[in-house]
Amino acid sequence: MDSKRFKSWLKWFAPICACAMLSLPGVTNGFAAETKRVMILHSFGRDFRPWADYARTIRAELDRQSPWTLSIQDHSLIIGRSNDDNPETVFVQYLSALGASRPPDLIICLGAPAADFVQRHRSELFPATPMLLTSVEHRRIRSESLTENDAVVAVAHDFPAIFDNILRLLPETETIAVINGASANEKFWLGELQRETRRFESRVKFQWFENTPFQTISKEAAAFPPQTAIFYHLMSVDAAGIAYEGDTALKKLHAVANAPIFSFVDAYFGAEIVGGPMFSVFDGSQQAAAVAIRILGGEKPGEIKVPPLGYATPKYDWRQLQRWHIGESLLPPGSSVHFRDPSAWNRYRTQIVLVGLLISIQGAMIMGLLHERHRRQLAEVQLRQRLTELAHANRFAMAGELTASIAHELNQPLGAILTNSEALDAMLQSPAPDLAELKAIAADIRRDDNRASDVIRHLRSLLKRSPPEFNDVDFNDPVRDAVEFLSVLARSRSVDLSSSIAAIPLPVKGNRIQLEQVMLNLIINAMDAMSRLPGDQRKLMIATKRMEDFADVSVSDSGPGIPTDKLNDIFTPFFSTKEKGMGIGLSIARTIVQAHRGRIWAENQVGRGAVFHVRLPLAL
Repeated sequence: MDSKRFKSWLKWFAPICACAMLSLPGVTNGFAAETKRVMILHSFGRDFRPWADYARTIRAELDRQSPWTLSIQDHSLIIGRSNDDNPETVFVQYLSALGASRPPDLIICLGAPAADFVQRHRSELFPATPMLLTSVEHRRIRSESLTENDAVVAVAHDFPAIFDNILRLLPETETIAVINGASANEKFWLGELQRETRRFESRVKFQWFENTPFQTISKEAAAFPPQTAIFYHLMSVDAAGIAYEGDTALKKLHAVANAPIFSFVDAYFGAEIVGGPMFSVFDGSQQAAAVAIRILGGEKPGEIKVPPLGYATPKYDWRQLQRWHIGESLLPPGSSVHFRDPSAWNRYRTQIVLVGLLISIQGAMIMGLLHERHRRQLAEVQLRQRLTELAHANRFAMAGELTASIAHELNQPLGAILTNSEALDAMLQSPAPDLAELKAIAADIRRDDNRASDVIRHLRSLLKRSPPEFNDVDFNDPVRDAVEFLSVLARSRSVDLSSSIAAIPLPVKGNRIQLEQVMLNLIINAMDAMSRLPGDQRKLMIATKRMEDFADVSVSDSGPGIPTDKLNDIFTPFFSTKEKGMGIGLSIARTIVQAHRGRIWAENQVGRGAVFHVRLPLAL
């Protein structure tokens, strides 16, 4: 709420509030006779730490120590985090209206802004009402403005003790970053801090952020160099004019900072700060409550003299010490360490004993199971090795069957090379050789040489013995290579071999040589199945296509088909329908397909022949 709206609101609210209180004489008189009215004036807000902790503890101590019924009202100073003085007049009017019928018996001011406010407006704010200034540093008290109706329970900062503590715990510290806000109260303490840190300038560098928005401070705190420590003083308003409620700024800083954080208020202790010498909220609140009770009991506030409270015995958060690798041997004598994790034995002694007994009972069983598991894994590894060796042997056997076809494939380009070489030699003997013709012959020789090299390379890759590696493969490629490799064998066996390769890639994750071996097995088996048919009836069709998220390959023949009762046995090791078959080709094919997370099956076609399907998941 800005000052103009607040003034407008108070113009009608204050008189109404005063009239309402005056119109209840019976209630007021009865209430006055039985209760003591206490007004707590907050500097920054009811939930702003550490003053919120002081207020809560003071309330509890007042309830505990008071022999009277207490009526406690809380009000927050609206200018505590602002340099704007305009709302003060109407705020004074508001407070005066609340106590117009009967002033409070005591006003407790929490924090320096509230103390400064009541001292400047003492004559307007119930001049006869006792006031207690507490949770305030003694340097912020205007001693010359104190009256006989004012009592003070102040504290005394000892900033050098804070920085001595930091350097004691972290002797390698090179920089101390001081986090402080930009309100009038915080600017006062900035000057005090800079004055009291001069004695440390030869030992450590101080980094100040008086003109830096908190958002920027947070970003820098996340990247502080090593050997940096943070002293958090106060952040109610930053340099950009942004107000931060409660301990919001400290929590945000702790969430990103890569350096330990220290403070002088134990209200922050237990989450964000390391610890050290700090003001005790309980001790200060207990002292303030005791003075308040004395004032409510009739003592003159001006005669109650309480020396400023200093720091309590140093205490530290064990979790923060562990996080920042601070040894307990570095702590000052007499320090206390809180939040220490108890040992597992102390916390779970009974459970540990029971678990130990259970482990002892089950130990032998587990060892036995592990031994059996090891034996099984060893057997699986040996089985995979045997299957790999068997697949390699299968490829050798297949190469033997294809010897004639391979020889034919090599003879054609080699014969063409010889013929072209002889023609080239003859042309070079002529007195005027045709250069264009010579270039054409050389090109033919290179083409036939590449063709022969491809046949040899293909055969070597097929016979190569190496651990299978899975890579990105277009399933169309091994199918196309197998068809091309077996085309000569198909012609020699009078088989009409045709193919329909998908126009789109069929990417799978697999081993190209193994996939080609599967196709070679299926195609040769299909040729064998048609060996007793007349030559013009031997039809073999290879087709690839995409089926949703799968690559599908089919090998269809026009042979006699597979006996229905044998469809489930053809992939069994050593089962064969051939007279001289070993019965391992289709078994190896199934093993390879399953290793590729695929599926292979066979079925009879309508009419005549069988079709084998291989389906692998696409690598999308």
